[in-house]
Amino acid sequence: MKTCQRFAALRSEYEREIGYLSAHSERHAGKPSAKASATYAASAKARMARALTTHVGRCPECG
Repeated sequence: MKTCQRFAALRSEYEREIGYLSAHSERHAGKPSAKASATYAASAKARMARALTTHVGRCPECG
């Protein structure tokens, strides 16, 4: 599937956020902040999927 630069930028932005949250969750395992970070990472994955799907649906280059 060929995608545009905006798709790649959007994806990398979400992946970076998910990476930060996941790393924080692993570093602080057993603490309440780790649980919160894991929850935020899971919701960020869902937001990324929704954003990328919407982008593909609307972008003439990707869709």
